[in-house]
Amino acid sequence: MVYLAEFVGTAILILLGGGVVAGVTLAKSKANNGGWIVVTFGWGLAVMMAVYVVGQYSGAHINPAVTFALASIGDLPWSQVPGYIAAQMAGAFVGAVLVWLAYLPHWKETDDPDTKLGVFSTAPAVRNIPANFATEVIGTFMLVFGILGINANVNPMGNGELTVLFGTGIAPMLVGFLVLAIGLSLGGPTGYAINPARDLGPRIAHALLPIPGKGGSDWSYAWVPVVAPIVGGVLAAQVFTAIGFGG
Repeated sequence: MVYLAEFVGTAILILLGGGVVAGVTLAKSKANNGGWIVVTFGWGLAVMMAVYVVGQYSGAHINPAVTFALASIGDLPWSQVPGYIAAQMAGAFVGAVLVWLAYLPHWKETDDPDTKLGVFSTAPAVRNIPANFATEVIGTFMLVFGILGINANVNPMGNGELTVLFGTGIAPMLVGFLVLAIGLSLGGPTGYAINPARDLGPRIAHALLPIPGKGGSDWSYAWVPVVAPIVGGVLAAQVFTAIGFGG
């Protein structure tokens, strides 16, 4: 059930998150040119809904960076990490395929290959790998630090497990607002992947799907939104516990 929940939750995340990017950027979509505010709100709501659906079953990590972070402070057995990540990656891939199907007529209508890739994965506004890496570390640090902080506030008497936190009514909404804040404040430089599965699973889907005029999948950059979020997430968890915020 835990791994199925991570699969479903991550698929929902990408269906709604990738879907809002598709709606705003693909030609002849009624949401075309909706802008950055629409995109960031869409991703925040995507996270919120995914957490509401599966949080009580798996803790709704829906993000390998969160999984690694929690394992690093003993809140998740390392033996479960491979299963979590496999489920997240598979869910992200399936979610991306569903976005492709939902917007099927619009790929041919859209000329720019970078726009098409942007529906599936992130890319830096200014390509500077050290700076891009730092941005993703900072963004993911805030994500994990914020999640742990929400847990400490909403669930002060709990056992630290996110399944307890996300069994309450308001917590998933707070995480959605956290992701919205990160997108508004820190998303501009790189598109705030802050989630290896969110970027890599759909990037693989982009490479495999028969998208007209799609271009390359930018594999030279693909390692950044995979490695940097893991670094940022683990750092956040370590700092949160080191300063005594973890109880």
